[in-house]
Amino acid sequence: RPGNPFTVSNMNQSNELGSCPNVVMLLKRYYLPSMYVIIFTVGLLGNVTSIIIYTVKIRPWKSWNLIMLNLALADLLYVFSLPFLAYYYIIDEDWTLGTFMCRFVRFSFHFNLYGSILFLTCLSIFRYVVVVYPLKVDIHRKRWGSLACLIVWVISAVEILPMFTMFKLQENKNLTTCPDFASQDPVLQIWYYTWVLTVLGYLVPLAVVSFCYSRIVKVLSKGPETHSLHRMRARRLTVLILVVFVVCFMPFHILRTARLATRIWPRSCTVTDWVHAMYIISRPVAGLNTFFNLALYTLAGDKFQQAFVSMFNCNYCVSKIKSLLAVPAISSVTATSPQMKPADTSKTPSSSKPHTGQQNG
Repeated sequence: RPGNPFTVSNMNQSNELGSCPNVVMLLKRYYLPSMYVIIFTVGLLGNVTSIIIYTVKIRPWKSWNLIMLNLALADLLYVFSLPFLAYYYIIDEDWTLGTFMCRFVRFSFHFNLYGSILFLTCLSIFRYVVVVYPLKVDIHRKRWGSLACLIVWVISAVEILPMFTMFKLQENKNLTTCPDFASQDPVLQIWYYTWVLTVLGYLVPLAVVSFCYSRIVKVLSKGPETHSLHRMRARRLTVLILVVFVVCFMPFHILRTARLATRIWPRSCTVTDWVHAMYIISRPVAGLNTFFNLALYTLAGDKFQQAFVSMFNCNYCVSKIKSLLAVPAISSVTATSPQMKPADTSKTPSSSKPHTGQQNG
């Protein structure tokens, strides 16, 4: 194996062979393990805590509580696969765990990816119904959440199950490798299957989420209480879901397609290597949706926030989080009612006492 890829001899050898400096090798050796360790650490702590809160602390369950719980379970499945991938890239892509584990680890990423997309789409639809048709459908009931989760798991399995058999070990320079999906063969079969996944698994849900977001914004902007805490939370929740779709999922789908295209229709070494490099960067970025999901649990409602901080018996944290989330609503109320503060302060017992420079605990 070559040593430092930036040495003069290696650079000259690469130029003589007509290949580019090995950016791909550097990303696999340093970037992927680092990102996977970070996602594993934060994702494991965050999702285990979230699952405990949803199963132990929050009662009664509503429909979106069930969706959030299943989203955390999907994230946890992905998180458990990351130590294997991190170790695999640290030892320069020498897979020693057999075919089944190769398929399971690679499968877990895509199952989480498309499961998360569908769960986030369900959340958008549920919020859309709550905001646009609040009196027509009682979408809060647990049975709606159970039905939605069942449908998501079934659709995700149907979408991704063919991929399980497509992952195969490959022999490369006396090493047994477990390539990512876009580096597997036969490339044409994977190319067509990728387009099906991209359209049905990403573009259709993106269109649904965008429609729900546009309708929610339109309804909230015309309502009598456009700055109420409930409406502000609904708007923030939908914006966060859109951010996940655009920031995490879109680059991955674009660059995965580009990576396969460069394999089918070869280009210059510069184009091929840089497309491959950008595709490698996009893979952990897609996994960062687990971070956004943790923020999603906090924005979904007060019960999760209260349950979270109650685990650590921090009453100050509870009041602080509530005040931060209520800032838009409070500021709008005080802006329209400037007389509220003097009236309230005049009623406090301490207002009639002279200032002594001390505060009562």
